[in-house]
Amino acid sequence: MRRARLVAVVLLAASAVVVIPLVCLERSAGPVQAKPAPVVTRTSHGRVGVYLTAYGVLNEKILRGVLEARRAGKIDTLVINVKDNHGQISYASNVPLAKSIGASSSLLDFRKLIPILRAQGFYVIARQVVFNDPLLASHLGYSNGWVPASDPTAVAYNLAIAEEVSTMGFDELQFDYIRYADGGGLSGGYEARFAAVTSFLAKVESLIGHRVVLSADLFGRVMWDWNAKRTDPIGQSLEDMAAHLDYVSPMVYPSHYTEQKYKDGPYLVVKDALTTGKRRTTTPIRPFLQAFHMAIPAGMTIDAYIAAEIRAAKECGADGYLFWEPSNDYRALYRVLGVAYTY
Repeated sequence: MRRARLVAVVLLAASAVVVIPLVCLERSAGPVQAKPAPVVTRTSHGRVGVYLTAYGVLNEKILRGVLEARRAGKIDTLVINVKDNHGQISYASNVPLAKSIGASSSLLDFRKLIPILRAQGFYVIARQVVFNDPLLASHLGYSNGWVPASDPTAVAYNLAIAEEVSTMGFDELQFDYIRYADGGGLSGGYEARFAAVTSFLAKVESLIGHRVVLSADLFGRVMWDWNAKRTDPIGQSLEDMAAHLDYVSPMVYPSHYTEQKYKDGPYLVVKDALTTGKRRTTTPIRPFLQAFHMAIPAGMTIDAYIAAEIRAAKECGADGYLFWEPSNDYRALYRVLGVAYTY
């Protein structure tokens, strides 16, 4: 009988060692030959990927699934937290304020990790949460966990982190929570918020736009035409933000919509969001699709739900797409993609 065995590579985090099964070999009558490594391309277009927390990167089971999906040719991109919505930075930052407020950590060593992932054919995106930052908010005296996009210290801090991250070898830097907290209702009077959010991106583009691909996560509702009226308290304008980005990633999760036709229609919400969004900007749209179990319509499986989102994204001209599952459990996605992997 032939017995499969795993040849592992050790990824060194600053404080942990993670063993990842990168290449599956088989013992046969002849010499053992490793399967060829995936073809490595560096284009940013047409990417299909999944989001990972820093802890997901350190989880062997999660990484086994990711690597199986890559080897099967079903995904080629990883979005990894460099700064999350707790304010924690997942690497040992040299930004002085990050150290003084206790944000810097030693979870991952990206300068060692990224070359290994890229050698396996992954396009690697750094996810930096910006203005939802409880650690910085507490330091600056804000009580709700958010810092305003107009606060000069918050802006300088996040620019310093972005510049630091841009030197680590990532293919792309993606900003999330690049907005104000939701709430307050739709009305006028938010021009200063829109200006502050756009100003931050303009500064980023000037500082590191020549060095790394830039993208941002936007609320799914930003795709709709009414966003141009600038009545949204979050301060995100599709046109203004897209002008400073290489990609926009609307989070078109059906479960987050109030309209029942969208909550019950994963195909419809992705289709409508992309159709209206593409009318308003020429910047490529790479949406985040829902891969988590929330508000799945009665009678519909999570597999069918994900498949409907993918079909809409493909049919409506998305420039690739990404999947969001907060706990990084992508077993349903792998079933849809035809990846033979179980925990």
